[in-house]
Amino acid sequence: MNIKEVTNFLESYAPLQYQESYDNCGLIVGDAKAKVKGALITLDCTEVIIDEAIATECNLVIAHHPIVFGGLKKLNGSNYIERTVIKAIKNDIAIYAIHTNLDNVHNGVSAKIAEKIGLENSKVLAPKKDLLRQLAVYCPTSDVEKVKTVLFQAGAGAIGNYDECSFSAKGEGTFRANEGCDPHIGNIGERHREKEEKIEVIFPKYKENAIISALKSEHPYEEVAYQIYILDNIYNNVGAGIVGDLPNKVDANQFLEILKSNMKTDCIRHTKLVKNQIKRVAICGGSGSFLLSNAICEKADVFITSDFKYHEFFDAENDIIIADIGHFESEQFTKDLIYDLLSKKFSKFAVRLSKVNTNPINYL
Repeated sequence: MNIKEVTNFLESYAPLQYQESYDNCGLIVGDAKAKVKGALITLDCTEVIIDEAIATECNLVIAHHPIVFGGLKKLNGSNYIERTVIKAIKNDIAIYAIHTNLDNVHNGVSAKIAEKIGLENSKVLAPKKDLLRQLAVYCPTSDVEKVKTVLFQAGAGAIGNYDECSFSAKGEGTFRANEGCDPHIGNIGERHREKEEKIEVIFPKYKENAIISALKSEHPYEEVAYQIYILDNIYNNVGAGIVGDLPNKVDANQFLEILKSNMKTDCIRHTKLVKNQIKRVAICGGSGSFLLSNAICEKADVFITSDFKYHEFFDAENDIIIADIGHFESEQFTKDLIYDLLSKKFSKFAVRLSKVNTNPINYL
């Protein structure tokens, strides 16, 4: 099994197209065609992680955070990024990052925190826009079902937990085949009328090429008439953060103690406990201050995230409790999420959880 097969699987779960514009997800170092001996799962990729990969005979490191965010102009070992990349290359170790694309899927980083604290009825806190497209295609009535089938197989027609969703409207199409054409029906030089159906389906825009290719492979016409529309609809399954409800209300102080225990942290920076009881909870793994207004709009009692700056705590405006649990602490279980995905899918190579604590922050 080669690295590409592993990364293709991860990208089917968290497509690279869902990463933020500033990010650098995907295969950062290594040959996608190389055979996988073992995969080491980590939150961060550092020199120590590469040493661990060497010791455990893993030639693929899968990290949440990319080792390279910006462009590298030199590789002379002047900082930990360059040294890590050099060591990986020297030892034929590939480095793959699955970062904000994993943050932005419904069953991603924030959902793992929601699972740890027992949230129910979870949904994406801030769904994304400009991810959906709509295809309209005209097809002879006799071929409608086979065209729908290939569109669905290529990834069109999924809405939430439903799939194979479409709309059809019957009508009549006309065309005239000119010299040099090879029409499926009709005669050269004559206007032809054909009973047709207009098929409409929605799809994630990153699947457009595959869907159009599938359409053309099965559509009977030599020239396929279709339109693609940009949709402003939000994509409810993709976006930042998670919001959900606890099974029962919990005293605010008790909730913070449970949170400390479940998230394995001794320090939670929080605002005034303006809510006596906690029921509705908003979450964002990693740096989530940009989602505070979304958490308030969702009427969450508490917002769990990290990296709030001093003045940003004032923005709670006594409408919500901010609970900053630390960046590493909020994402530490991402390793388990990736490990579970890979170990359930693949059995031909070893999948290992890193035993190295890469948290650069220490507490007294």
